[in-house]
Amino acid sequence: FLTCFCFIERRMEMVRVVSHNTHKRMVTCLQGHIGTDAEKRHKKLPLTALSQAMVDGGSQLGEESLIGKMMEVCGEAENRLASELLQHEVQIEKDVLDPLNQLAEVDIPNILKQRKQLAKLVLDYDSARARWLQATKSIISGTNTQALTAKADLLKEEVDEAMNKMELCKDQLAADMYSFFSKEGDYARYYVMLLEAQADYHRKSLTVLESVLPTIQAQQDSWTEKPAFGTGLEEHLKRSSREIALPLEACVMMLLETGMKEEGLFRIAAGASKLKKLKAALDCSTSQLEEFYSDPHAVAGALKSYLRELPEPLMSFQLYDEWIQASNVSEPDKRLQALWVVCDQLPKNNKANLRYLVKFLSKLAQDSEVNKMTPSNIAIVLGPNMLWAKTEGTLAEMAAATSVHVVTIIEPIIQHADWFFPEDVEFNVSGMFAMPTPPSNHSMEYDCSTIERKRPGSMVGPENDNPRKDSFANKLSDHNTIPRRGSNTLGRKQHASPAFQPPLPPVEAPGPGQVTGCVAELQAPPGGMALEGCQPSLALGMAALVAAQQLLATTTEELSNPKREPTSTPTLHQRNGSGGGHPGTASSAGGVGGPGAGSMGPSPHMMRRGETLLKAIQLSFIRLFDIYLELYA
Repeated sequence: FLTCFCFIERRMEMVRVVSHNTHKRMVTCLQGHIGTDAEKRHKKLPLTALSQAMVDGGSQLGEESLIGKMMEVCGEAENRLASELLQHEVQIEKDVLDPLNQLAEVDIPNILKQRKQLAKLVLDYDSARARWLQATKSIISGTNTQALTAKADLLKEEVDEAMNKMELCKDQLAADMYSFFSKEGDYARYYVMLLEAQADYHRKSLTVLESVLPTIQAQQDSWTEKPAFGTGLEEHLKRSSREIALPLEACVMMLLETGMKEEGLFRIAAGASKLKKLKAALDCSTSQLEEFYSDPHAVAGALKSYLRELPEPLMSFQLYDEWIQASNVSEPDKRLQALWVVCDQLPKNNKANLRYLVKFLSKLAQDSEVNKMTPSNIAIVLGPNMLWAKTEGTLAEMAAATSVHVVTIIEPIIQHADWFFPEDVEFNVSGMFAMPTPPSNHSMEYDCSTIERKRPGSMVGPENDNPRKDSFANKLSDHNTIPRRGSNTLGRKQHASPAFQPPLPPVEAPGPGQVTGCVAELQAPPGGMALEGCQPSLALGMAALVAAQQLLATTTEELSNPKREPTSTPTLHQRNGSGGGHPGTASSAGGVGGPGAGSMGPSPHMMRRGETLLKAIQLSFIRLFDIYLELYA
């Protein structure tokens, strides 16, 4: 009995200590003040103070601010969470804290007090019994037996009374200890109730948050002022309810105003600080862009940066292989058809923005004599930002891997923009920007002669002198077929299905003898050149170029001043500054304006001679470029 009694006593003391410590730490976890009124306690909660601060901040910012809207919604949610927290703490205080405090501070101390009382009663009993035994011994040895006997009887009664008190206390203590030992499971239940209360509180809090999240997320999604750079095209257009991406339209409109004559546009880098400022302005959808009109290179850099930072290229990851396959087709007409088929497979928004961009680049290339940005140059500097492979690695590595293929894709699309996209493009789509002042229309004579001079024919190279398959000569020869005036196959408003598309009609080409003779002339330049110290192939290319320049000088006057008859045909209508009329008309079929019906252009002999001259010059430049690559590769 004593062993069991001591074990239970030690257990009770340990339970008292740990219960006291747990109660103390649990009280510090509560955010409200224990024992105060519920309303006062709610006001003292930190969540309540946070809720009030958010509501006040939202009121100050107003409904026009997204932050203000978010703060109001969050403030209401925090207030509801504060109410749930108050109920949770009240429940914890009632079901866990109070019982633990009762156990540690009342129940177990009372049992331990009984233990001390029992020890005192045991001492009293031992003292009374000792006195009684002493009196009994005195009766035997004493003379006054009657008096000693009476005293011993009184002491005996005291011993019996002390023993009764001791036994009663011992029984009560044993009962309380056994009761405590049997109720240990009930005391452990307090900790289960703690976790259940916390779980219920968190479930209710989660319900509050889940009811608020759709509302606040909807407001976030409905807010249109989000950065455009680095955002997917589809998401940006959906969020802003636009057809053309804002950075694309803004940059194009600014370049149409001040950048079309700028030399090296898209090639010359802009100042980093000015470019960063312009990108930030476009990200916040500001209309205050007047200061950037004077820096077209910064505008061009922002356009390149927008295309480069798209998560998916404008010409799509999914069609990358199809673009590459189409660019590898050997025959020029079939290659253009293949590119058209792939272009027609682009998603609607990608195709619309690509059409917008290509139309602008085609318009930019019309001023290549001034800005030096030919379709080839544009494709080289801008193409890698429009299409790249979905592979790991840096942007520079991906651009290097695909730049050659991309140039062969982008260049013909820019050259034949009116064939790929015959419909007109309104550059000021949103109406947010002022249209540039269109240049004054020149006479019909100037337009016709200029267009005829710029229209390349099918290039024919010298015999046994075919360029490399991957050289720029092969690429340029593949892409230089442009429809002639009068063709009715390219002036339609919309393309039919790919199976119905006719190939581009070839330009009238001179006879083999004429081209061979012309090239033969170029092989032997008069006068010679002091190029003995150079590579033989480079000297030959330079000689060919000099011969071509001399031939150009002898024929320029004949091509530039053709005899014409009076005509009543009006000047070509230039839409958005372009040189073509509406598709489907005789004056703009194929997207290239030709001479009027009543005008008389150069004679066929002059035309063939001029076309031969242009091809010879092109071949000379191409050969020089290939030789340069061979020497410095």
